[in-house]
Amino acid sequence: MLAAAQRLRKSSDFTAAFRGGRRAGRGTLVVHLHIEEPAQAFEARAGFVVSKTVGNAVVRNKVRRRLRHLVRPRLGALPSGATLVVRALPAAASATFETLRADLDAALAAARSPRRRR
Repeated sequence: MLAAAQRLRKSSDFTAAFRGGRRAGRGTLVVHLHIEEPAQAFEARAGFVVSKTVGNAVVRNKVRRRLRHLVRPRLGALPSGATLVVRALPAAASATFETLRADLDAALAAARSPRRRR
């Protein structure tokens, strides 16, 4: 489990991450990472979105538990004031734990990298 201070609960926090953050997707998930420029006093926080398209309630909870377990050690590497939202895609239901880990690491790295000029 994530500590209470590390969890997103308000819909406004989720919306801020979706609208103001960087997005990076991989095969099983999409990561939205919003980093406040003047670092806020709160530590990095995370939230999860696992919709009904992923599967029934049992499958959704299984995916959510796996994602929470994967995100917990990675929150320490994020700067204070960071907001992370992990959105599971339907492919996450049948993905192995290692696939989820690899996709999460790749998506986080892509979201943290500087933007390329077009």
